[in-house]
Amino acid sequence: MTAHSPDLNVARRAAELSLAAEQTVDLLVIGGGITGVGVALDAASRGLSVTLLEGEDLAFGTSRFSSKLVHGGLRYLATGDVATAKESAFERHLLMTRIAPHLIRSLPQLLPFTPGLTARQRAAGAVGMALGDLLRMRAGTPRRFLPPPRLVSARTAQRLFPSLAGAGLRGGMLSYDGQLIDDARLVVTVARTAASLGARVLTRVRALELRVDGATAEDVLTGERLNMRARSVVNATGVWAGSLDESITVRPSRGTHIVLDAADLGDPSAALTIPHEGSISRFVFALPQQHGRVIVGLTDEDAPGPVPRVPEPTEGEIEFLLANLNRVLTVPITRTQVRGSFAGLRPLVDTGAASTADISRRHLVRVSERGFVNVLGGKLTTYRRMAEDAVDLAVASAGLDAGASRTVSLRLTDSAMRAEDSGGRGHISPATIDFAVRAEGAMTADDVLDRRTRLGLVDDDRERQRAFVESEVAEILATFS
Repeated sequence: MTAHSPDLNVARRAAELSLAAEQTVDLLVIGGGITGVGVALDAASRGLSVTLLEGEDLAFGTSRFSSKLVHGGLRYLATGDVATAKESAFERHLLMTRIAPHLIRSLPQLLPFTPGLTARQRAAGAVGMALGDLLRMRAGTPRRFLPPPRLVSARTAQRLFPSLAGAGLRGGMLSYDGQLIDDARLVVTVARTAASLGARVLTRVRALELRVDGATAEDVLTGERLNMRARSVVNATGVWAGSLDESITVRPSRGTHIVLDAADLGDPSAALTIPHEGSISRFVFALPQQHGRVIVGLTDEDAPGPVPRVPEPTEGEIEFLLANLNRVLTVPITRTQVRGSFAGLRPLVDTGAASTADISRRHLVRVSERGFVNVLGGKLTTYRRMAEDAVDLAVASAGLDAGASRTVSLRLTDSAMRAEDSGGRGHISPATIDFAVRAEGAMTADDVLDRRTRLGLVDDDRERQRAFVESEVAEILATFS
């Protein structure tokens, strides 16, 4: 297989856009979220010629608004969805041990035995964590990656999460799961890996209409109409899938998070797991992040109506998350301490369930009436399996000459040379911006602030850095002219 550079930038986009409009490829992928880039990588690794179209930027939609967990399916066990739990545990194993160990770390998660926790919730939590560890063992994940769960004392619980209320605290259960350094970076890294295998990754190119043999598209930057030809097509546009195939009924579910300063919570070293009052299957999580932040989430609310370009959290959802967090803290977090918030829309397949929380997170892959393949649903953790299933179906339905998927053992490209943010919390280095534009396909300040770094999650950080980032991006882009 011919080696290609993994680097994505405006010069490569221009050259490959011209070729894509002239040539017929084996597979045309629509959508640049984790599912779409996963499909592009799977297909390219089988030796298929691939073009991916994304109307905005990589990771523009749902993929950057997750809880940033690579989880083993504990929440699915609580609802009896054993198949999804097993699949999640296996995919987590692959990601942590083979595919992306450089992008994922082990995260301790504490279930505190607070006075408000019922005996039923405590028992369910302990049993669930034990079953989760059985899934870890079944998947073959060594303990050095994910230690087994254990009981901890009240003193240890408060050491792990210092702002946890001590009155009536009876210790807790400590378990471990996988945590992404950043979900948007995973998307970009998968895209770069696909590009290194020859896939054309074209952002700011919007598909307007899909056919069995290609798509009508538009270059967003110039307004030029393009006729893309392909032997097979995959619609991986998530919550927007119905706009390209009217036979799909997507039921979006809004998941909201708030962003807090870690210092306001005592700089915790473990995540906090807080069951909803009276529930054994729904939780609020407080998850430590890079740059001295903690995100608290998440909600699961029906989001009917037109799909917004960028979803917005509601004030009620923010208050709900604060109220659940404050149930277990010594000093409540106030609304004024919320530094930012974000919401993503889960692309759930409408099953007629009363609540989106009751809809299975299994993915759907099927051929549309017009002959192209739709893939939607699922979870970030299981993106690789979703992509494999989608490419399998595309290959079979179009009669393409391709072997079996290789992504079980295909390591993602290493971005170790990527300069990390420097200069303290809420700042970004010129080297980081340079790499984002020259190697990761960033074309605007928003691309850098919101998807190559996550400074945009906090409005104050965004405004403080915007002028500098805009200037740096413009200067770098000028070198490609």
